[in-house]
Amino acid sequence: MKPETPILDQVTQPHDLRRLSRGDLAQLADELRAETISAVSETGGHLGAGLGVVELTLALHYVFNTPDDRLIWDVGHQAYPHKILTGRRDRIRTLRKAGGLSGFTKRAESAYDPFGAAHSSTSISAGLGMAVARDLAGADNHIVSVIGDGAMSAGMAYEAMNNAGALKSRLVVVLNDNDMSIAPPVGAMSAYLARLISGRSYRSLRKMMKDVVAFLPEGLEEKARQMEEYARGLATGGTLFEEMGFYYVGPIDGHNLDHLLPVLENVRAMKEGPVLVHVVTRKGHGYAPAEAAEDKYHGVGKFDVITGQQAKSAPKAPSYTSVFADALIEAAAGDDKIVGITAAMPSGTGMDKFAARFPERCFDVGIAEQHAVTFAAGMATEGYKPFAAIYSTFLQRAYDQVVHDVAIQNLPVRFAIDRAGLVGADGPTHAGAFDLAFLGTLPNMTLMAAADEAELVRMVATQAAFDEGPSALRYPRGEGTGVSLPQFGQPLDIGKGRVMREGGRVCLVSYGTRLAEAMLAADRLESEGYRTSVVDARFMKPLDTDLLTRMAREHDLLVTVEEGAIGGFGAHVAQFLSEAGELDKGLKLRALMLPDIYIDQDSPSAMYDMAGLNAQQIVAKVRGAYATGDKTMMDLKSGA
Repeated sequence: MKPETPILDQVTQPHDLRRLSRGDLAQLADELRAETISAVSETGGHLGAGLGVVELTLALHYVFNTPDDRLIWDVGHQAYPHKILTGRRDRIRTLRKAGGLSGFTKRAESAYDPFGAAHSSTSISAGLGMAVARDLAGADNHIVSVIGDGAMSAGMAYEAMNNAGALKSRLVVVLNDNDMSIAPPVGAMSAYLARLISGRSYRSLRKMMKDVVAFLPEGLEEKARQMEEYARGLATGGTLFEEMGFYYVGPIDGHNLDHLLPVLENVRAMKEGPVLVHVVTRKGHGYAPAEAAEDKYHGVGKFDVITGQQAKSAPKAPSYTSVFADALIEAAAGDDKIVGITAAMPSGTGMDKFAARFPERCFDVGIAEQHAVTFAAGMATEGYKPFAAIYSTFLQRAYDQVVHDVAIQNLPVRFAIDRAGLVGADGPTHAGAFDLAFLGTLPNMTLMAAADEAELVRMVATQAAFDEGPSALRYPRGEGTGVSLPQFGQPLDIGKGRVMREGGRVCLVSYGTRLAEAMLAADRLESEGYRTSVVDARFMKPLDTDLLTRMAREHDLLVTVEEGAIGGFGAHVAQFLSEAGELDKGLKLRALMLPDIYIDQDSPSAMYDMAGLNAQQIVAKVRGAYATGDKTMMDLKSGA
């Protein structure tokens, strides 16, 4: 007997899905889950979140008329099943690869991605903006924003909900509660109640009773309102959301299509105000290895589908993150004023290791970078030494707090900026491109960048000892260079760089981990007869002005190299040398930094090739500086 064609093969777009009978959807969910697992086993990526919303994804596309109805995913970690259903199944195995699909939702990729998401807690704000724009245009489509319970903890989500409740625009928010942090387990009774209160009959009765209550004396009216609210709160747990102006529905089982579909259809029929649908799901649902894993396979590399075993090559060197964690633990062992702070990224920043050693001195504040920074500032006022470990891309979200609550008050908050520079498969939304520029403008801020793991150890010790104001230390994602680590971190002299090699008329001044490429570029130049000096700046603020002045006077060409956007280290060096008059004396100055574009996902090495920050591009920059002009490469060969 010939096997039946998989249902998923019949679905290339959501309109195909909507032609199916409800009886087909359970099988389709199984096939969609299997396809997601198969694809991510080949590409790596965020798996657990997507597995948790397979049924929810099907139900939303089945009930709502996407893309005319806008479906906005918060963060985007869970969007792989959505991509498979929206015309991208044939490319799903290009996820997070060069020229392939983004690991997040992306407007340029599909009409079904109405809003790009990679950072959390944005979907309600974006959805409300779309809803208001729809109302102004006189349109009638639906706007659906999906947000997780973790993302709901961020202040931005509550700001958006408060505004939505006040505006009373028609908006659907689906709260994907996958950590059981808001509601208890759900079952048939809660599903029945959800269908009941989302149905037209209950809503009509409720409106009628409100109209009747309005004729009661003021005291009785208020009591009646409180009783109705209390009764609904007992049954559904939605009092908080009701207070913010949302009509609350739930909780319902997010893996039961018989529960999901009728509720979503009732919600679709609602014509007034914002509504919140509370859906309880489980990360990694339907795949035993993910369900059993502590992190529910939130982020994985390539893996074997049958066993779930991830293919991981043995690291050649410890990661920068782990070196930072060990160095901080060492510093904290000798100083009980050191505390660690993370914003929902304990393992990503190494703070989980710190918490294991000093649980009472480590604080995970949730997805709340703004709060994390001001929380750290408050601790600093009381004589503690907070290390706020936050990815570069996430620190952007707290810039106002860095300025007003830390820098202006000159409080000694220590920022440990992980994921500095380009980060590979996560692409431009997660690149640590801008911290040099936005922190470099701030008075009182001390900025340093580690060239390797040994320097990272020394710089953690430097921050621990530095109590005169705020400081920031940046370092990249991934494995280090394998250098020997010092047994104990010795603080560096603030604002002092180091000369790695000296001689000739060309000087490369590196800030951060491009030092290895600068040294390799110098080797290549030397092999061609062009002697080259190399400096590790170590600090961007304050600059080592004495060392820069000497290098400027002893060399014809000075090239700065950094892993940051325009406006960073090279701009500070140029400003200093210009004001000092060194550029008036014939010095050639060139700056290599990240180009003024967003670089899509690829391997880190390929991304740095595109950015022009690998050794071959550094060599080309030196050659290009002498393609025309007074000096020639022959002058450099002779040391003239």
